[in-house]
Amino acid sequence: MIQRRYTFFILLLAGILIVQFSCKKKDKIDTNSSLRLSFSSDTVFFDTVFSTIGSITQRLIVYNNNDNKVSISQINLAGGQASNYRINIDGDSSLVVSNIEIPGHDSIFIFIRVTVDPNNQNTPFVVADSILFSLNGNLQDVNLVAWGQNARFMKQVTLKGNIVWDSLKPYVIYGYLQVDTSSSLLIMPGSKVYFHKYAYFAVAYDASLKVLGNLEHPVRFQGDRLDPFYRDLPGQWFGIFFESGSKEHEINYAIIKNSIFGIQIGVPGISAEPMLKLHNTIIQNTTSDAIFAYASSIVSTNCVIGNNGGAALWVEKGGTYDFRQLTIGNYWGNSVRFSPSLNIKNFSYDTLGNKVPGALTNTFFGNSIIYGSEVDEVLLDQMDAVPFEIVFDHALLRTETPLTDPQRYIGCFANEDPLFVDPLLYNFRIDSLSPVIDKGIQMGVPFDIEGVERGTTPDLGAYQWIPTR
Repeated sequence: MIQRRYTFFILLLAGILIVQFSCKKKDKIDTNSSLRLSFSSDTVFFDTVFSTIGSITQRLIVYNNNDNKVSISQINLAGGQASNYRINIDGDSSLVVSNIEIPGHDSIFIFIRVTVDPNNQNTPFVVADSILFSLNGNLQDVNLVAWGQNARFMKQVTLKGNIVWDSLKPYVIYGYLQVDTSSSLLIMPGSKVYFHKYAYFAVAYDASLKVLGNLEHPVRFQGDRLDPFYRDLPGQWFGIFFESGSKEHEINYAIIKNSIFGIQIGVPGISAEPMLKLHNTIIQNTTSDAIFAYASSIVSTNCVIGNNGGAALWVEKGGTYDFRQLTIGNYWGNSVRFSPSLNIKNFSYDTLGNKVPGALTNTFFGNSIIYGSEVDEVLLDQMDAVPFEIVFDHALLRTETPLTDPQRYIGCFANEDPLFVDPLLYNFRIDSLSPVIDKGIQMGVPFDIEGVERGTTPDLGAYQWIPTR
């Protein structure tokens, strides 16, 4: 009997010690630098489009999935006092909260509030901030995203059917916008399409895009930051992508600016029409190519391409192209530029680095200016025994290549400054002393990009010089 009681006492004591030890271990704050917090979401969206001054609250859960307790040394809003957001942690609504403890396999709630005035035109379309978490010397963050001004917001949207966009409110793209297979999007004059950081616009196989701007009301594609610092900042969004097999795109009177690429266009479908008709359009300030065309087909008049970190026009694996009254002025100064403005190849490379031929046929540049800050702005890279049909008809080129081939260079001249009014400020109109005045011939484009009649002796490029302008 005594032995049994003694055994029971020993077991009871051992159990108490185990419980106490376990509790102490659980209560110990773990300072291991490899520990990380987990979150209910990596981005907290406030999707409501506000019709009046809005105050919306969302919830974020912060998890400690580790065995032991952790102490978050600091939680704060990156934007500080200037932020549109406020946070509340366990009743504490300070901008900075310190030494927040979370037991092992437990969590805390953070309530986030945003207040914006959607009618204030100085408010960005997308109001962004982040919550910063400092744990054991490591910094983690959760993004906060709310819609600011009144607009139509598209977050990773795929359009199906035949869609028409009007100009009553701007469109703001977050993530991506895609026109689905066998669908179409028509954008009316004066529409504005803004893209959040790294967003892009894609048109899928057998789908089409028609942009119907006009002289008084062009359609704009640009980043969603409108404050002065971002006005001419390149690389804010990815660009417009016409996927292979998409068809019969038309862009008239558009402004495409401040992106990584302007337009990327792939192999045409079976339509007899050009894959892209591009008229009276300005593409400027891209960190890479303004137009990248892969074995494609483009017909273009009165377009202006300026200040690109890559080529103004890069053609790979051939195709068919017709550009008339084109102005290219590439004075990119934000970084080193590794491509001439015009880069045309009748081949591509496969994954093993082997050349893959593609015929270049019926490619034409008429009444055009191809100029920039590099010594040679024209690269014609030809693979032998593959068609390479290209003609420059009345053009000013900046090139070291002698213009001695009469079948390729008709009425062309080289290396005379076109005297743009102010190319660094994207003004590619020509000065009164420009050598391109009256140097063109009639090419079936009677009016310039601003509606000025060209007459019988047009100037080269998209702009016709007139004394009063």
